[in-house]
Amino acid sequence: MAKKYIINKNSRILVTGAAGFMGSHLVDELIKKGCKKVYGVDDMSGGYRRNVHPKSKFTKFDLRDKKKTETYINKIKPELIYHLAADATEGRSQFTPISATERNYLAYLYTIAPAIQTGKLKKVVLTSSMSVYGGQKPPFTEDMERKPEDVYAISKSAMERSTEILSEVHGFSYVIIRPHNVYGPRQNLADPYRNVIGIFINCLLRNKNFYIYGDGQQTRAFSYIDDFTPYIVKVGFSPRWDGEIFNIGPIEEFTINYLAQTVLKEFFGDSKKVPQNLKPKYLPSRPKEVKHAFCSHKKAQQLLGYKTSVSFEEGVRKMIQWAKEIGPQRPKYLEKLEIVNQATPKTWLKKLI
Repeated sequence: MAKKYIINKNSRILVTGAAGFMGSHLVDELIKKGCKKVYGVDDMSGGYRRNVHPKSKFTKFDLRDKKKTETYINKIKPELIYHLAADATEGRSQFTPISATERNYLAYLYTIAPAIQTGKLKKVVLTSSMSVYGGQKPPFTEDMERKPEDVYAISKSAMERSTEILSEVHGFSYVIIRPHNVYGPRQNLADPYRNVIGIFINCLLRNKNFYIYGDGQQTRAFSYIDDFTPYIVKVGFSPRWDGEIFNIGPIEEFTINYLAQTVLKEFFGDSKKVPQNLKPKYLPSRPKEVKHAFCSHKKAQQLLGYKTSVSFEEGVRKMIQWAKEIGPQRPKYLEKLEIVNQATPKTWLKKLI
C-alpha cells in the first residue's frame, strides 16, 4: 500500500506536455504557487515555445524515445509527476492506432518506470480522459467501470489501470483526473483533428465555414481552462485525495449545434451578422463517436470544492478574443494516416478544415 507522502514547494516536479495547452497553464500555476523546481518536457508536436514559462526548466524531446527518457528521468529524479503529454486525438485514433498507443500508453510507461526505479518518486497525477466511460448512460460518475469504445480510450484506460497496479506494487501515490473538454487560450488552433471549439474558431479566422459531424445533437460539457488548472494543482499537494479518481468539469451539457451557434454569435457579435458562406455544413458521423458524453462533478465538488467560475458563453468569448490576437493558424495535417479507407472523414482526406 502506498505511503502518504507530502509534496511541497521544494519538491522536484515534472510536467509532461509542458509546452501544450493544459500543461503550460499548469506550469504557470505551479511557479505562481512558489514551486522552485518545476521541470517540463514536450516534443512540440502540439505545443509552442511561447507557452513555456521562463522560470521552468524546460527540455524538448519525445517521450517515445525510451533511452532518452530514461536518461532524463535519472538526471532529474522527479518526486511528483504531472502527466499531461498525450496524443489526445480520440476521433482520429481509429485511423492512427499505433501512434495513439505509442504516444499515450507507451510514452507514459517509458516515463513512469524509470521514475519508480530511481526510488525518489512519491506521487503521480495522471491526466486521463472521460472517454474511458465509453457509451454508458451519462452523467458519468467515477465509480462506473471503464468501458472504452475507441483506441484512444483503450490507451487511457490502460494508463489508469497500470498506475493503480504499479502504485500498489511499488508504493508511490497517485490521483487520476478525468477532465471534460477543456478549452481556452493557448489551445492548439492548428490541430485539425481535435478541440472542436478551436477548430470552429480557426476556420472563422481563416474566413472558412466549419463542419459538424452527424446531426449536431451530440451532447458534451466544456470546461474553461481556469476552472480546471487549480484543481489539478490542488490534488498534487495533499495526501488527502491519494488513490482517488476525479471528474473535473461542469455538469451543464450542450449540443454541438448550440456550441456552433455560440461560437458564431460571439465571433461576429450578433448571430444575425453571420455571413451565409460561413455557416456550418454537416457531414456523416465519425466512426465510434459516442453520442452523449458528460460527467457528474459531485465528487470533485464535495471533496475538492470544485465550482464553475466561468460560464460557457464567457469562456468562448475569452477564447475568441485570444484567438483573434494571435491570428489564423494554418492547419497541421499528418503527412499520412496509418489507415485510409472509405471510413476516413473527408475533412481530413481533402483537408477541408
